[in-house]
Amino acid sequence: MRSLRLVLAGLVLASAAGGAWWYTQHRPLPVPVAAFEPDVPVTVFGLGTIEAQILARIGFEVPGTLIELAADHGDRVAAGAVLARLNTISQQARVARAEAAQLSADAAAARAVAQRERAEAQFTQKQATARRRRDLANRGVGSQEVAELAETEQELARVDLLVNAADAAVARAAQAEARANLATERATLDKHTLRAPFEAIVIARSREAGTALNPGEVVFTLVAPESIWMQAFIDEGRAGDLALGQTGMVTLRSRPGRPVAAEIVRIGLEADRVTEERRVHLRCRACPTMPVVGEQAEVVIETARLPRARLLSEQALHGFDGAAGTVWTIEAGRLARRRVTIAARLVDGRVAITDGLPDDVALVTQVAARFVVGRAVQAVPGP
Repeated sequence: MRSLRLVLAGLVLASAAGGAWWYTQHRPLPVPVAAFEPDVPVTVFGLGTIEAQILARIGFEVPGTLIELAADHGDRVAAGAVLARLNTISQQARVARAEAAQLSADAAAARAVAQRERAEAQFTQKQATARRRRDLANRGVGSQEVAELAETEQELARVDLLVNAADAAVARAAQAEARANLATERATLDKHTLRAPFEAIVIARSREAGTALNPGEVVFTLVAPESIWMQAFIDEGRAGDLALGQTGMVTLRSRPGRPVAAEIVRIGLEADRVTEERRVHLRCRACPTMPVVGEQAEVVIETARLPRARLLSEQALHGFDGAAGTVWTIEAGRLARRRVTIAARLVDGRVAITDGLPDDVALVTQVAARFVVGRAVQAVPGP
């Protein structure tokens, strides 16, 4: 009897275990599914820095000692405003010497012109005399020897005229050279004054009064305030729908939680071959106070809006190639698989599905290792 009871107990336990296994394997498994969401914004994310499209690091074109600074960090300066000056004593002396050289060249040119005019008058007088003496000699009234002498003097006067005309040309060339030298020295003197090339804000002053400068040394760094923009780097895999004029929200590192609306004004035509990113420039529509050039910033750009879509994590896709993948669905209460096309990839790592699934086919949002096609499941709202 005892053996019979043990056998019966074993059969009961086996039946209970089998029933439990069957229940766990065949009972409907609760799985979360995606709901339809209206008006889904499609955005891309990028990191970058605040830059200036127009930035100039300026200094003097000539060497000298810095004796005056008229602007400092943070100043707003007008185009052409004086920023700094070098010591001009030596250059002023060169200008004075060039002015004297020009006066001398002007006088030499005037003298050469007078000599040319005198030579012209003498040639005219000798020509008339030679013509008259030849006429008298031809009529037998005058001497042939005197006529020939007059013609010789006429030829000498003609040659003197040519020489004086050449001297006048040389004097004019010397005069032009003196004027050019004077203009050069005056231009060099003007280069001892540093002026703002455009309306700008001074963001750096690199030298102080008393410094001996070489040509090209940077004294000021200027930016045009209206040219401030953000340079952002966008993953090229998500940059395909970017377009000029699209709106982005820029958040400065120094202003967390206070994004500023901006607009795409330039999209780079060359991607970085190492980081595989594209360079995008945005300009704010209502800029705050002057931002710090070089400050890091974040940007979220809206590229499209989907009227209606179901959202799914990229991890829930199988064989995702950036455009399509295989998803788990619930059809007639059981698990199934479908190949779907992705409408858009979202900045939070989800994808939007708008086509390829009938409305009555539920989209599973979380995948489990025990999923098999045909398994009975029960749809529950996804997180």
